[in-house]
Amino acid sequence: MRKIIITAAFLISTLSVFAQAVDLRRKIEVTGTAQQEVTPDIINVSISLQEYLNGKNKVTIDVLENQLESAVKTAGIPREDFTINNLSAWNNTYQKKKSPDFLASKQYIIRLNDLNKFDQILANIDPKGIQSTNIDSYSYSKINDLKNELQLKALQDAKNRAAYLVNGLGDKLGDVINITIADNSDAVQPRVYQYKASMMSVAATPPSDIDFKKIKLVFTADAIFEIVK
Repeated sequence: MRKIIITAAFLISTLSVFAQAVDLRRKIEVTGTAQQEVTPDIINVSISLQEYLNGKNKVTIDVLENQLESAVKTAGIPREDFTINNLSAWNNTYQKKKSPDFLASKQYIIRLNDLNKFDQILANIDPKGIQSTNIDSYSYSKINDLKNELQLKALQDAKNRAAYLVNGLGDKLGDVINITIADNSDAVQPRVYQYKASMMSVAATPPSDIDFKKIKLVFTADAIFEIVK
């Protein structure tokens, strides 16, 4: 008799554990989406200045740097948004083979919120002293707040979809069981915007009304809800 009681107790315990492991709730799984495009208002542009020979006279990096610094100040760029990125130098064997000159160059980073200001800056620098420029990176100043907002919108979209389907069956939407949020936004990659003094000249140009490439943010929310009567 004791063996039978022990066996019965073991079976009851096993069935209880099994029942707890199997989720018998009725569920619905849906995916919600939220997206938005924004125009970048943080644009990091690099510019490289290089000494050059004007006949027998060298136009030094100090002269070019003063031009750039003055142009940045005139454009209203804060001092902290204008920094030196790199230094380099090379022998001028191309222009002067017998006695090459040591020509220095400097690379700078300028943080802008409007590319028209960059055109204004270039127009006030000796074009022969500009080696190259390009856009290193760009972003949006309130991107974290926007991401949080879109995640909530994606979840709300999932809930609305689930409620619509469940109500159509005559049931009600219960509590959320599981949520998975995914960021499917476009990767923010630098867009090259190069300038070479040998190919074109810089002149003052009117402001452009062409918008900068937008950043597309996309979030999805995979959510599981309980279905109740």
